[in-house]
Amino acid sequence: MPKSKAASTDPRENHLLAALSAIELKRLRSALEPADLALGQVLYESGLPLEYVYFPTTSIVSLLYVLENGSTAAIAVVGNEGIVGVSIFMGGLSTPSRALVQSAGRCWRLPSRKLMKEFDRGSAMQHLMLRYTQSLITQMAQTAVCNRHHSVDQQLCRWLLLTIDRLPSPEIVTTQELISSMLGVRREGVTEAAGKLQKAGVISYRRGHIKVLDRPRLEALSCECYEVVRRETARLLPLVAPH
Repeated sequence: MPKSKAASTDPRENHLLAALSAIELKRLRSALEPADLALGQVLYESGLPLEYVYFPTTSIVSLLYVLENGSTAAIAVVGNEGIVGVSIFMGGLSTPSRALVQSAGRCWRLPSRKLMKEFDRGSAMQHLMLRYTQSLITQMAQTAVCNRHHSVDQQLCRWLLLTIDRLPSPEIVTTQELISSMLGVRREGVTEAAGKLQKAGVISYRRGHIKVLDRPRLEALSCECYEVVRRETARLLPLVAPH
């Protein structure tokens, strides 16, 4: 993965890194590398060891569960509020999920061994990472409930809200194929749901681009799952919660 020439020189664009003390961030700084993430890029595959962890800044990464037949469904999204690769410090070293870039942009990556060295200090960083992991587990659990009990329309609204919370603007660059694979539904279902939102004036939608025009209406059309995840993230990570 090439380093990004355009990436910010400030790792604190990622909220977790911004929440670290100056001393903690200084210990990591020499090993942090800026990088560009391309749409559809796979950061790690199911069952393989993780050499790096990733702190997104302007990119968003989806964690996907992959079935034997190749079908996928997103179990969480990670943006500038978090870290990709929590299994490193949770003791698993690998994970059954796939990490896929759903919105291209920038990140900072850190060798896994460097993260573990800091985590094992038992410092404030350890507590911060564990609180973030709890918020991620909440998102995963709520996503499972949402996928089982709510309509494709509501799932799309939830996904759009979680995504724009983690971007600097309300515009998303992605593809129908990626959205359908993340929601675990047919592409036709995504097309129909997006068409309804566009007709209602909630979003503008053209190939590869979605722009949220009416956020309050989008929140009203979403199920309670988005608000549950948002509140829990704000409770656990008041310094890094998305706005």
